[in-house]
Amino acid sequence: MNYTIVFFTHSGAIKFEKKMSKLNIACLLQPVPRKLSSSCGICARITYEGNIKDLIEAEIESIYKDISKNQYEMMYSQGA
Repeated sequence: MNYTIVFFTHSGAIKFEKKMSKLNIACLLQPVPRKLSSSCGICARITYEGNIKDLIEAEIESIYKDISKNQYEMMYSQGA
């Protein structure tokens, strides 16, 4: 599954990228699609087959499963 992960801060995104690198999970940092958020402006894109809840940490604002181009399903939100 492909996921888009939105963070509260840039530093949270960078920390997450380092964690993914240690776990050998490819992680691409890029601008957040405006459809999802306008918070810190950076998100992580990953492909992950495990339980996404195992990756959640305090810096993550929300996690979306990529359905198709510009279509997302919210899987986790810290505010929900």
